[in-house]
Amino acid sequence: MTSADKASNYSPIRRVGSDAGHHFFGYYNKTTWDRDGRNILALRVPMATADLTGKEAAEVGYFDLDDGDRFEVVDRVTTWNWQMGNQLQWLDGEPGRKIIYNIRAENPHRENVPFPEFQSRIRDLDTGETRDLPLPVYVVAPNSEYALCINYSRLMITHKTIGYAAADKEPPVANAPVDDGIFRMDLRTGEFKLLMSFDDLKNLDHRVSMDKAIHWCSHLEISTDSKRFLLLHRWTERVEDETCFLHRLITADADGGNIRLLECSDHPLPQLEDSFDPNAVGTFDYEKSEYQISHPLWVDEDRIVVWGPHDGEIHYQLYNDKTGAVETIGPGVLTENGHMTFSKDGRWLLSDTYPDDQTNERLLFLYELATGERHDLGSFYTSPDLGKHNRCDLHPRWSRDGREVCIDSIHDGERQMYVVDISDIVDDEVGASTRRAAE
Repeated sequence: MTSADKASNYSPIRRVGSDAGHHFFGYYNKTTWDRDGRNILALRVPMATADLTGKEAAEVGYFDLDDGDRFEVVDRVTTWNWQMGNQLQWLDGEPGRKIIYNIRAENPHRENVPFPEFQSRIRDLDTGETRDLPLPVYVVAPNSEYALCINYSRLMITHKTIGYAAADKEPPVANAPVDDGIFRMDLRTGEFKLLMSFDDLKNLDHRVSMDKAIHWCSHLEISTDSKRFLLLHRWTERVEDETCFLHRLITADADGGNIRLLECSDHPLPQLEDSFDPNAVGTFDYEKSEYQISHPLWVDEDRIVVWGPHDGEIHYQLYNDKTGAVETIGPGVLTENGHMTFSKDGRWLLSDTYPDDQTNERLLFLYELATGERHDLGSFYTSPDLGKHNRCDLHPRWSRDGREVCIDSIHDGERQMYVVDISDIVDDEVGASTRRAAE
């Protein structure tokens, strides 16, 4: 099959919007569509790439699909990065069309808050009313009652790709402090409390590799019933080399109790030797590491999907949070790290790949758990010149009805959002499954 023939078998795709500027959403862990499927959240910026300094503004808004993909601007922010956007998301537990996103505080010297420069804003798109909250959010509970919050200034030091730059200079951060970590914030009152400090995490099943390391958390996610959350606890002695990151997958109750350690990839690091050349590390070596634990997400209230090592082999893994049981997904078929989510019925895994070392192409695909069949939806080029922090991952996101997928891509030379129609695949398979059951 030629490349042209293969491309002809890919799913239909269209760019969202046609106005000037570059549009993107960011991460893969939340849908861009509102409940009615009419509006798609997005950020608009004037450039396709830039090294962010904390002064670049992005317009927060949404595409109106019923009005020719018109882009409606609702705010401007300087709290964003190319990977995660600015944590813009729908508040599905609230009536109407309410969104939440992160902003830079007007008073960066606020007292009695752990991260004075950053906070969050709730906006009612129907009335235009806004309400500011004291902490920046990382993830919001499905019931929209609370959010988990972390220090984006710490991320600028440990994992710059997903941090926010300070407007002036970066504040100092300690390696494993008792007063920084994961905070829970009530979205109605703004009250917050520290659930888990980095000192707590360092002392949880302590490893020698933690002693001289700086600690942080990322990939916080809340279960579908809003009762538990997961996190990746990471630590390193060399922040500039991501292949030196060490990882643990941890879960806890929404109040920080009942902590469970599901996986740990602590291992010897020859990269810490003085003779190691960090310039020899490729752009995506970290994502393709055999010790990487990444992109965990709740499938339901009990199960978690993650890319990571278990029993000496790295795969897409399905963890049961209650029993600790681990099941490998798609061995021999799903062989690369990606940004994965499940369909609401649990039948389909949606994911992507990082750029191929030779072609710089990224694949978007569906995998059906029942049959073990993989459907490649498209292949998308990305320039290798973008680098680590400015790259444009596909970050696929489901539509509410499970018949479309939204991605960010730069294959046409612009950073834009695209909708991929997968209805022929999922509808045909539903019909086929029904026929098989009847037979």
